[in-house]
Amino acid sequence: MNTGVITASYIGASALFILALGGLSHQESARRGNLYGMLGMGLALVVTIFGIISNNYFVLLLGMIAGGAIGWYLAKKVEMTQMPELVAILHSLVGLAAVFVGYANALQHSELSGAAKTIHDVETYIGILIGAVTFTGSVAAYLKLSAKISGKPLQLPGRHWFNAGLGVLAFLFCILFVQGSADGGGLVWLVLMTLIALVFGVHMVVAIGGADMPVVVSMLNSYSGWAAAAMGFMLGNDLLIVVGALVGSSGAILSYIMCKAMNRKFVNVILGGFGTSASKGAAPAGPAGEAGDVQPIEAEEAAGLLEHAKEVMILPGYGMAVAQAQHTVFEITKKLREKGINVRFGIHPVAGRMPGHMNVLLAEAKVPYDIVYEMDEINEDFPDVDVSIVIGANDIVNPAAQEVPDSPIAGMPVLEPWKGKTTIVLKRGMATGYAGVDNPLFYKENTRMLFGDAKESVDALLKQLSQ
Repeated sequence: MNTGVITASYIGASALFILALGGLSHQESARRGNLYGMLGMGLALVVTIFGIISNNYFVLLLGMIAGGAIGWYLAKKVEMTQMPELVAILHSLVGLAAVFVGYANALQHSELSGAAKTIHDVETYIGILIGAVTFTGSVAAYLKLSAKISGKPLQLPGRHWFNAGLGVLAFLFCILFVQGSADGGGLVWLVLMTLIALVFGVHMVVAIGGADMPVVVSMLNSYSGWAAAAMGFMLGNDLLIVVGALVGSSGAILSYIMCKAMNRKFVNVILGGFGTSASKGAAPAGPAGEAGDVQPIEAEEAAGLLEHAKEVMILPGYGMAVAQAQHTVFEITKKLREKGINVRFGIHPVAGRMPGHMNVLLAEAKVPYDIVYEMDEINEDFPDVDVSIVIGANDIVNPAAQEVPDSPIAGMPVLEPWKGKTTIVLKRGMATGYAGVDNPLFYKENTRMLFGDAKESVDALLKQLSQ
């Protein structure tokens, strides 16, 4: 294939990826953005396969069939509630690919010399470093998100010195690798650095608490982008560099925005809790109120409160996703709106287990975009809200963020339903949320607890409202 055609196609694919990012920035245009991304990736694959690759087509075909089959299977099988851990494990594959490409690049015979070879070796080293960190960090995030390991932060004594030591060794091994590579060796230093990077990836993520896991998913997305960009430099592929930089920079920006939404320092989170005090490493002991202060409510009474309200705010959380209750919630919304009640949805930036998790669920249930609001848009309206319904959410509506100075979520901006007239919390029991913090909201005078499975509870509410 002509070089000019390849270059023009890569430019077109890059433009489609940029349009995809632009489309994904708004709910109304998200489908179009997804389409642009698929078209861009399809164009990039076709041009690369028929324009650059010149042999080993059989191996390539086997890989594409296997990868496509796995991707199709996962897309069909994985529920929306499992998307965060799926995203995390897919990030790990990008990191692992970068490691493999880096070693293939290091082992191949090179005609380069002098400064060009030094630059090539540094590119290879950095690519493997980022890839290894992304690989094990993503695996650790998957294990946390799927509850296969504890969501609590593992904060080892002297962990910051440990991380600093790993960083110094990685820098030292880079120098030794470049020097050794000039003489045809240095592979041992590359292997040692890889082991260090693998350890650092795990330690970085396990040191981050459950409340910050949405930021971790976004951060690992950024890392996978930089790993792809590093592969682009190693392979001399301009499109990989551009796409990797787009993913890496957009992931970093999203992580920063989410950190602001959680009152976290970006550097603290990406360094595995660097600079956080020990007092915030664990949840305060004991419940946030007296058991006698909890006021249970039945579906019939809750439906009566909703029917007599003028302003209703629905605050979804991960529990709604687990129960797959979003469709019934929308049916309740339609019933209330038919009665002339103004219903809105309030979405916290980190509701769920990944950025935009609740927005995706509501879009899947056909909830109109114009009644879905971000936290900053509706927090001031709670004093005028007659009934707030909290469905499977905990940490994002926790007053401890404002009322308990030594809480692990202290200072984190939260939705404030307790400032309204009545709050109805749909929950199985009094268990803490993902951050392991008890919630004073459950004990407040204007809170009513509708205990039970979220799907069963919303089904009961819909039945009452339909009568």
